[in-house]
Amino acid sequence: MTQASLVRGASAPALLEYTIGEALLRAAKKWPKQEALVSVHQGIRWTYEQFSFQVDRLAAGLLALGLKTGDRVGVWAPNCAEWTLVQFATARVGMIQVNINPAYRLSEVEYTLNKVGVKVLICAEKFKTSDYVGMINELAPEVATSKLGELKSKRLPDLRVVAQIGGQPGPGWMAFEEISAQATGKHGLQIEEIAQTLDRNDPINIQFTSGTTGLPKGATLSHRNILNNAYFVGLGMGLREADRLLVPVPLYHCFGMVMSNLACIVHGATIIYPSEGFDPLAVLKTVQAERCTALHGVPTMFIAELQHPDFDKFDLSSLRTGVMAGSPCPIEVMKKVIDRMNMREVGIAYGMTETSPVSFQTAMNDPLERRVSTVGRVQPHLEGESGRREWRYRSARSARRTLYARLFRHDRLLGRSGENR
Repeated sequence: MTQASLVRGASAPALLEYTIGEALLRAAKKWPKQEALVSVHQGIRWTYEQFSFQVDRLAAGLLALGLKTGDRVGVWAPNCAEWTLVQFATARVGMIQVNINPAYRLSEVEYTLNKVGVKVLICAEKFKTSDYVGMINELAPEVATSKLGELKSKRLPDLRVVAQIGGQPGPGWMAFEEISAQATGKHGLQIEEIAQTLDRNDPINIQFTSGTTGLPKGATLSHRNILNNAYFVGLGMGLREADRLLVPVPLYHCFGMVMSNLACIVHGATIIYPSEGFDPLAVLKTVQAERCTALHGVPTMFIAELQHPDFDKFDLSSLRTGVMAGSPCPIEVMKKVIDRMNMREVGIAYGMTETSPVSFQTAMNDPLERRVSTVGRVQPHLEGESGRREWRYRSARSARRTLYARLFRHDRLLGRSGENR
């Protein structure tokens, strides 16, 4: 039996010591005319300059609704451009974005909204079999008779505003576009004033994870947590300026929000959404049409893409790299991803929501066997307990709590807020 040992990540490169809002401003200044966000299913295509402008319009609108730094804004929707605007607009003015799983049912969303005191909820009209607006109307029938910003609900006592993405809003609901329309020049000026008061260690995001309990747990993460995680994940997969990353993984999860969205922003790549939810055909079509160079996914997504009957009809030669995470990858699947999808630099990542999320990652030049039988090496500025230098999956599952304890001790390195709130 191998004796456990402590592994420490490298101390270089240095950590990024600024907020998410500043990261976006830096990107917009450095790559103004480069595409930042492409949402294929919505027909949206924004450069970094345009994206930053849209973010600030929304941030000003949130201020016009009476929100302040530290207030909670919930987003309950599948992958779409609006989701990402909320992510960066809240960060610009220090509001805390609360990610809500699109699959949640009535009791789960009620628990989530009340647990963290969400004041503004931005949600899609519906997705698949979920009628989000209908569920909120059932929880808070007072919406239909409330004035803008003055909702008072018995079951959702903290909620003040509900805004709808898409469709025709009913009584008491705002259209998503109306939020930005509320802003005046005064609110635009307040953005920079507020930004100057924000600290990189401020909490900025609450993500819910099931953990070992029956009810979801809200893990509170800071600018510094998730921005640095995105930075190092991007370095680990060789993400660089002008790369085009296809994102079929859900945004409400760390994978989409941090490893995809934020990684693109800090490395100057383009975020590309092929569809609202995962669709293997949409992935294949979009890789070819948008000449994507990188792709994220869990093993079952890659399997579905490889097994699609039209797989051979698509040109995937533009792909180079990516990340596979969420569960172990069978070696035969990895071989096919490298050989048939041209993803010669694809790697494996392992982590937890509480740790922002990635703690271990394989290298682009690791041998195939190492990529599928381990989760690689500990990330820079972190430490963990391991049976050997490369963490094996069986160790990862059995030592989850041990790793969390080790990483939690290093709050000061990454400014982790730690305890669920």
